[in-house]
Amino acid sequence: MTMNLTYREHVPQKCWVGDHQKVCYATREEAEVAALVAQYDHGAPKLSVYKCEYGDHWHLSSRREDRRVS
Repeated sequence: MTMNLTYREHVPQKCWVGDHQKVCYATREEAEVAALVAQYDHGAPKLSVYKCEYGDHWHLSSRREDRRVS
């Protein structure tokens, strides 16, 4: 039996947040894993996650949620 496999590039779902398009994650857990992968694989700074105000999904942010602006 011969199987023909076709590989396609994964194109993540994105939405507009302000004037930037951001990758959407279906769950908080998925976003948290993506943040850890970015940190480990790409040397990214520690990222936080937040629920999108425009849809039922999550995004990554380089801003800390507990950071206060004076």
